[in-house]
Amino acid sequence: MAAYVIGHITIKDSQKWAEYRDQVPATVVAWGGQVVFRGRRMAVFSGQHPFTDTVVIQFPDVGAVQAWHESAAYQALIPLRNQAADVVLVGYES
Repeated sequence: MAAYVIGHITIKDSQKWAEYRDQVPATVVAWGGQVVFRGRRMAVFSGQHPFTDTVVIQFPDVGAVQAWHESAAYQALIPLRNQAADVVLVGYES
């Protein structure tokens, strides 16, 4: 069954964020993943949601999500991600 990673994002440094964002797809593809959606918050209709941006990445299964997140290629990007934005990553299985 497919699994997803949803990232809730507030960008702190747009230049560093662009650098990070441009490098992530290569790490995702290696695990059979694809970016399904990337967008900027339009409105919050219920509750509170402090993040400005969201990304949804689909993977073939939970194992692929875990392998991607733990991969050396993605782990190498985390320091840049942390400089660029506040990010909450959540994994979901369908």
